[in-house]
Amino acid sequence: MTTPRNFLIDTDVASDDAVALIMALRSPDITVRGITTVAGNVPLHQATQNALLVTELCNQPTIPVHAGCSKPLLRQPSDATWFHGNDGLGDLHFHPTKRTAPNPTHAIDALLTLSREHPNSTLVTLGPLTNIAAALLRDPSFAHRIARCVIMGGNPCCVGNVTPAAEYNIWCDPEAAEIVLRSGMNCELVGWHLCRGQAALNATEIAQIKSLNTPLANFAIDCNRTAADAYLKQTGETGISLPDPTAMAIALDPSIATHASSHPVKIECASELTRGQTLVDQLNVSTDPRNAPTWSNATTPTRIIWSLNIPAFKKLLLASLHP
Repeated sequence: MTTPRNFLIDTDVASDDAVALIMALRSPDITVRGITTVAGNVPLHQATQNALLVTELCNQPTIPVHAGCSKPLLRQPSDATWFHGNDGLGDLHFHPTKRTAPNPTHAIDALLTLSREHPNSTLVTLGPLTNIAAALLRDPSFAHRIARCVIMGGNPCCVGNVTPAAEYNIWCDPEAAEIVLRSGMNCELVGWHLCRGQAALNATEIAQIKSLNTPLANFAIDCNRTAADAYLKQTGETGISLPDPTAMAIALDPSIATHASSHPVKIECASELTRGQTLVDQLNVSTDPRNAPTWSNATTPTRIIWSLNIPAFKKLLLASLHP
């Protein structure tokens, strides 16, 4: 019998985050030890209520949900309600009914405690990295108690989805992202380049999920209705793009990542024009480090996921929505 793996999930729960949470909560070999929420797609209170709702829909009412930071480390919050709806879930006004208040322990305290109680857990981040950076600032050894930190964020080889230079989660709190990537934590970056085109659900796949006619399947499609419209306006592509489920799939099954390599990464924090840009050093610096950029040796290498097995990702997603 397989020993369940421990997951910690940090998220700004909106439509695609909700689907990613379903994937983890319904995975038979995963134990979600805690969900921490952060301001991002929606304000903190709404993200927390959405997390409580998803645990209720998945019949997992005992999983602790901890509210965290209500704004980035140094900047004002910038939500994405234009993309996900004012409630983050397609403006369908879902509300949890069984528990409406999170665990009283702050997310930062919860992350530090849970990482001590369950060392070598997998940490999956689906929103801005504010909570994670704040936990590291309080206790740098937090980095070494995490086996894998799978981050949905960045645009290492494509234009961004919030500016030409940046992906939303990193852009939201670039200082936090820089702290996390310099911390020594074993980070894997699942960027925006993996979440477009064929990785998006097409009309046939959407209909297939709806045909399951289960509460979770209907919810997964319905809560993404405004996101589908916004994705079309943003990219000219039809379908439902699911960045957070893409990251969750790689966290659940690392073999879904078909090509990856490790590089120093820095995040642009000074320029408003390129705020949040993901700068990946792809130069071969091993033969002569003197040729490396001066910033290259100052950061811990980050594993960049360059490509994924799209059919395997969609198969895993579909399995999580079956009765």
